[in-house]
Amino acid sequence: MWDSQKVGIAGPPIKTKKGWLLFYHGVSDNSTYRVGAVLLNLKDPRVVISRTTDAIFEPQKNYEKEGQVGKVVFPCGPVMRRGVVYLYYGGGDSVVGVATAKLSKILKAMHVTW
Repeated sequence: MWDSQKVGIAGPPIKTKKGWLLFYHGVSDNSTYRVGAVLLNLKDPRVVISRTTDAIFEPQKNYEKEGQVGKVVFPCGPVMRRGVVYLYYGGGDSVVGVATAKLSKILKAMHVTW
């Protein structure tokens, strides 16, 4: 799996109508850091509603594949505005970037209908 070696959260969850959206990083057997998401119950966040089975963000750009540590997109904190999630991340442990996606697209990746 893309997150078979290690997982860690990527900042506080975002409250949505469907549940708490929590991003996390996962490390694979080949030491690639990728990003996934999990949706937690609003009333009891110990209950997992759904999660991505595949990574939703992975190193693609040269500054993510190379750097102080290669093959890294390390999520640091999400912000949501007007249905768009801005995920700030470290690339290659050398630069800071921001990735964006519509909330509806992220939920669709978890098979959650909006």
